[in-house]
Amino acid sequence: MSEEVPVSPSWLAQEPTWGSSGAGSIENITVGTYPPAVVLPARPPAELLVNPWDILLCSSGTLIACENALVVLVIWQNPALRAPMFLLIGSLALADLLAGLGLVLHFTFAYLLRSDSAQLLTVGLVVASFSASIFSLLAITIDRYLSLYYALTYNSERTAAFTYTMLVLLWGVSLFLGLLPVTGVNCLGQEASCSVVWPLTKNNVAVLSVSFLLLFGLMLQLYVQICKIVMRHAHQIALQHHFLVASPHYVTTRKGVSTLAIILGTFAACWMPFTVYSLIADYTYPPLYTYATLVPATYNSVINPVIYAFRNQEIQKALWLVCCGCIPASVAQRARTPSDV
Repeated sequence: MSEEVPVSPSWLAQEPTWGSSGAGSIENITVGTYPPAVVLPARPPAELLVNPWDILLCSSGTLIACENALVVLVIWQNPALRAPMFLLIGSLALADLLAGLGLVLHFTFAYLLRSDSAQLLTVGLVVASFSASIFSLLAITIDRYLSLYYALTYNSERTAAFTYTMLVLLWGVSLFLGLLPVTGVNCLGQEASCSVVWPLTKNNVAVLSVSFLLLFGLMLQLYVQICKIVMRHAHQIALQHHFLVASPHYVTTRKGVSTLAIILGTFAACWMPFTVYSLIADYTYPPLYTYATLVPATYNSVINPVIYAFRNQEIQKALWLVCCGCIPASVAQRARTPSDV
């Protein structure tokens, strides 16, 4: 053949079935999703082209899985890391770990098994995992707000019970969202209802996108309140000790507020493009746009351990013990500052 045959992206369309009707013959196969009415000649599986974007997603999934597996292992093996804050960080790491595994499994099933049912399961896993990741970020934000607003009563049994309730709710809702494609909320039977991510329906993705925008708005409001509390506490301490504006405590407080801005800005930069695009687009839009917004969304799961886990002093100590069996003096003696908020 003189022309290179295009391959339908696994995240955007149902993969064609490869085969031949006889020796030396070529069978025409019509792809039922994006792009519409595209006819692909059959080719042997050995010659199947792999979409570079799918390779990038698979690579991101591998990095996400490895990075977050380390966090889950450290928290699981260390009995000292059982406070509500560490349980929520562990929930976030577990959700991102499952999301990474889901991306890898989806790539494997899309190009090896080429089964609709297998891809439905992996898409459901990815949806449930990323939903749990976003809900865990919201839970961490709520926990940080409560730890500042109710500082005197935060370390109580009531806080632990509230944390367990949040974990049950967020994972329950996430599993429900992940089961929707498997239970029939998909576009396998009606191509026109497909969204930018096959086989999710347009309505399903719209619900997920609107939910994300609402959660982002709630997180933004909570972080604004956290900033107000942190600045008010810093001002009160400064008055009590007659600190100057340029005192070390004031500087670290400003760093804490800057850290909150980085956390929220990173979250928005990763997820907002895909959220907005999935609301206005459907399966007829060019695949490049979907991949260009979906890949950055996965990077949020790469950044989460750096922001929420590896910067934490207790987790740093546990990591040093796991890696080299010792704790550097600089890590052991570092005091918690407002920039760790």
